[in-house]
Amino acid sequence: MEERTVSVLDALEDVSAVLDSNDLERARTELNAPLVERPTGEWTVEPSGDPLAMGLLVVEGVLARNIRLGEATTTELVGPCDLIRPAHYYDADAPIPVGVDWFVLEPARLAVLDREVTAAVCQWQPVVTAIVAAAISRAWSLAQLLAVSHLRRVDSRLLALFWHLADRFGRVQAEGVTVPIRLTHEALGHVVGAQRPSVTTALNQLEESGRISRREGGGWLLHGEPPRELQFSKTGP
Repeated sequence: MEERTVSVLDALEDVSAVLDSNDLERARTELNAPLVERPTGEWTVEPSGDPLAMGLLVVEGVLARNIRLGEATTTELVGPCDLIRPAHYYDADAPIPVGVDWFVLEPARLAVLDREVTAAVCQWQPVVTAIVAAAISRAWSLAQLLAVSHLRRVDSRLLALFWHLADRFGRVQAEGVTVPIRLTHEALGHVVGAQRPSVTTALNQLEESGRISRREGGGWLLHGEPPRELQFSKTGP
């Protein structure tokens, strides 16, 4: 069976704007990578073992990375443009080793940036810059979610999370902004640092207030504008 491939540029939309038509066509041809497709559910990742490979670049879909430390679990949501190296998160020699589980929340397509593809990518400065920019954006997103988890009220954390997800994955519709990611109450708690019963109570409060509603088939619909009470306000001199 012929191996399926995908262009690395399919995951990096911004690159197209900085390449002329000739370079764009050539880059699409030269930067073809093996394609991995994963359905929803738990994902057991086999380590590549190649230190010269960049890893896996998400083209489509949403994945969850669960980090388990003691009795606590936290979740990072990963999507298009994110570069992941799943095998590199396991460090048995760390002072406090953590457990890592991967789940596919929305069907995913990933480009395999193995040694050969990585070498080809490194010949294209705009592509390297785009991948680095995506990595910086992911770090910034994690910093924002860390701030979200420090909000005092659980309903505030959830509302901030939903608008954070809307900014990245949302679709604007007449009735509001759709966040098409199916997350259980427990998973939401893992993202915002709250227990499931507290999440359930807070979600009910947000629905009753008309700020969110559930979508048929999963996901959420956000109504109105982002909450002004959660926006940063500079004080002092």
